Amino acid sequence: MDDRSLPRAERRRRTEERILGAARALFAELGFERTTIRAVARAAGVDPALVMQYFGNKQELFRHAAQAVPPPEDGLDADGLVDHLLGTLDTKIGALSQGSLAMMRSMLTHPEAAAAAREVLGRQIDRLAASMPGDDARLRAALMTMVMLGVTVGHQLLELEELRGVSTEEIARALRPGLRALTGPDVS
Repeated sequence: MDDRSLPRAERRRRTEERILGAARALFAELGFERTTIRAVARAAGVDPALVMQYFGNKQELFRHAAQAVPPPEDGLDADGLVDHLLGTLDTKIGALSQGSLAMMRSMLTHPEAAAAAREVLGRQIDRLAASMPGDDARLRAALMTMVMLGVTVGHQLLELEELRGVSTEEIARALRPGLRALTGPDVS
């Protein structure tokens, strides 16, 4: 089926996905600073003005491209929340998405990428905190998020041998007690 025969909304969705796919690949390969709107447009087969129309600027494009982790389901208990986080390990230390890899490479070297990473991580922290009891839920959610990010950085970017040769099940087993402790007191 020719794209021109598709409804306008579907054509727009496909174009947006093409742009995001190109952006993820370039951010992962080149980092935030060296990736340009023109290069993303060229890789996506669209005009640079269209990239700007869809995303506004490079920081917004990066923010959209870097989103990757699904939110936890509503109503999870502490063990369910920990299982959700540990369930993302296969993604974090397996075939990491280009958006996540781009965010990790760029967030420590470029202020705009760091701001976008803080926004993405902040939303993840908010979703986790909403599932936990206590006044310090946001702090505990931030610590849980940073533990998982640290494992990902150690495995994907630093390629620590101690993490690379270990199964996700063993990493999950070692992390479970600490993550479980961070969920806070059980609410009956």
